[in-house]
Formats: sequence, C-alpha cells, structure tokens
Amino acid sequence: MDRLKGKVALVSGAAAGIGAAIARAYVSEGAWVAVTDIADERGRELVATLGRSSGYYRLDVRQEAEWSTVIDHILRDHGKLDVVVNNAGITGFEGARVPHDPEHAALEDWRAVLATNLDGTFLGCKHALRAMRSQQAGSIINISSRSGLVGVPAAAAYAASKAAIRNHTKTVALYAAEQGWKVRCNSIHPAAILTSMWEPMLGSGEERELRMQAIVKDTPLQRFGRVDEVAALAVLLASDEATYITGSELNIDGGLLAGSAASPKRADDRS
Repeated sequence: MDRLKGKVALVSGAAAGIGAAIARAYVSEGAWVAVTDIADERGRELVATLGRSSGYYRLDVRQEAEWSTVIDHILRDHGKLDVVVNNAGITGFEGARVPHDPEHAALEDWRAVLATNLDGTFLGCKHALRAMRSQQAGSIINISSRSGLVGVPAAAAYAASKAAIRNHTKTVALYAAEQGWKVRCNSIHPAAILTSMWEPMLGSGEERELRMQAIVKDTPLQRFGRVDEVAALAVLLASDEATYITGSELNIDGGLLAGSAASPKRADDRS
C-alpha cells in the first residue's frame, strides 16, 4: 500500500463525497494529504480520522489569495507539492431550487456555478504549476463530469463548466509539456456516483430504491458508482504508474457513454 509513498498532495473540496474518498485513498497509499474545503468542521473531522498523514486547510477555490496562502504553507512545511486534485464543485441546486436551463437561468446563478467549478479549477492548475515548477514534475487531476461531454438541458451552467474543465485540462497538459516538464494533467469524468448530492432526489422510505433504479436504468451496469471507484482512478493518475498519461479524459460511468444516448423529450411529451 505504498503507490504514493513520499508524495505530497492537495485535494480541494475534500470534506465529503468524492474528495474525501480520494484523500482517504491517498493516505492509505502512503501520501501526505492537504485536505481543503470551506466546510471546516467536516474537513477537520476527516483529518482526525486520517491522522498525522494529513492536515486541514480552509480554501475557497474562488479566491486566488487563498490558493497562494495554502500552497505556500505546504511548500514551507513539506518542501514540495506532487499532486493537486481540483475536485471542489457545485451543481447550482444546493440552495433554493431555481431554473438552470438555458432559457431561464439567471446570469447571477450561471456565474456562481462557473466561479466555483471553472475559476476554481483554473486557479488550482495555475498554482499547482507554480508549486511544481521547481521539481518540474507532478500530477494535476481535474474532476470534470459526464455532464462535460453531453448537453444537460436542466443544468446548463454545470454542464458548461465541466466541459470547460475538460478542455482546460488539455491546455494545461500541453503547456507543461512545452516547458519540458514531467507535469501531467488529466481529467476524470464521473457519471452517477452515489454522494450526498443525490439525496434530495432519492429521498427515503419505500420509494427510494425505485428512484435509484429509475436514475440508472440507462446505465449498462445498472447501478450507481461508488466514491472509492473514482478514488482508485485518482490514485492511478497520481502515481508513477501513469507517467505517460497526460491530456487524457477518463470516463467512469458504468458504460453509459459506450452506447448511443436517447433523444431528449419534447415539451409536449412531458405532460
């Protein structure tokens, strides 16, 4: 269990869900991990379970000054930064249910999603490159989504942000290669991974299982993915086993994108 032995990693949005699973997997594989989030209590609780191989740092990924401060602390205390996972993201549906379709979405709501998902990833890549410049090696992993590969009528901002992350990943990979560095940048594209994001839609009681089945009915493997399955892929990309993988997008979707997608429903078919 030492595939990441001696590596120093930062994971954004790591207090819960996929980010927390990646942090746990990295520690189990021998890395020291900076757990970063704005959910301070949950972040500190996670670090308490991970022990001395981790530390908690408050990081609002939208704020460049906070990126500078956190990474400077890591470089001061550990001397390097080998892996950055840009995982922090929002759907736009976390608060009140508001329209996110391309006709009715408010500009303010659109910008809020892009500020966290896209600006946050841009800043994470920028400061990861700064930190990795001295060793000229490292791995940047951006968490995109299946929604970055297909259109999502009810979540226009989320889909646009994840598509932009996909493209920016390739730009960062090419830039690092042009510098002659061994810095790699790849994106992971999860589909229906069972996290707290799904809870409002799944509910509880007898209908929960039926709702879960309905959501994954078009997925060939007929189930939700697990956070540890995404974390396993993030371990591979962070490790020295993946030194020839850069600018790539890796889907983890139960086979969903292997086949053709259904046509969207017409408005008059939804009644």
